[in-house]
Amino acid sequence: MPEGPEIRKAADKVERTIINKPILKVEFGQAHLKNKETEFSDVTVEKIETYGKAMVTCFKSANHPEGLNIYTHNQLYGRWVCCPANQVPPSNRQLRLAIYTPDEWALLYSASDIFVLNDKEVLEHPFIKKVGKDVLNQTTTVDYIKGRLLSPAYRNRQLGGFLTEQSFIAGLGNYLRCDVLFVAKIHPSKKVSELSDDQVNKLSQTILDLPRQSYNTDSVTNDLGRVKKLLAQGSSLEDARFWTFRRDGLPCYDCGALIIKKKMGGQACYLCETCQS
Repeated sequence: MPEGPEIRKAADKVERTIINKPILKVEFGQAHLKNKETEFSDVTVEKIETYGKAMVTCFKSANHPEGLNIYTHNQLYGRWVCCPANQVPPSNRQLRLAIYTPDEWALLYSASDIFVLNDKEVLEHPFIKKVGKDVLNQTTTVDYIKGRLLSPAYRNRQLGGFLTEQSFIAGLGNYLRCDVLFVAKIHPSKKVSELSDDQVNKLSQTILDLPRQSYNTDSVTNDLGRVKKLLAQGSSLEDARFWTFRRDGLPCYDCGALIIKKKMGGQACYLCETCQS
């Protein structure tokens, strides 16, 4: 499933395609939303907000003073495609949402979690209502993350069990969970209450920094100097991009011990038990 950095990158792409342009038409691929299409006349897209793995496309409309928005969640298979008008690339996927401007189109395939909401309904949506602050939001700080870690809801739980819960911090998924814990040199079975102050500070900073690095580098969490060197040596980006994620059986970049895979929080967790004691 795409994580926060990938969803924000998709939102950026869609924004560049349709923002502040006249919207010719909005089409929905789900029958129960067809009656909503007429609401999107004489509108423009003002912005796209992200809440971890969810996107909200916000429209400007004089006919909807209460606000007009489309909530989408890519889930596992959803994919945005942006293309010049009338030049849709071939796809076997089901088209779920299409936003047409005179020169470019934004198309969402396969996703089924789509709602038309006013501003108040956005805030009351079950996912957004419970979700934590987005890790990529510029107002999200180390102190905020530290406060979340030390809060009664999380301080006595295993880190590997809750870091991917969107109610903790929105946007963290499995590859970020694995590599954040590796960079912070903390075992996923550890509880926050078992960590030193220095470890909590390091973890808080890493939770903030690594997703932002991933966003800025097309999902690379590994040391950037090392990645450049590996690519020059003929490695693929997929093989070079992560510290631990999907590297089970391969040597740790820091100590040489083999990366292992364990099940935690219902997902495969990759770690170095030598570095992450």
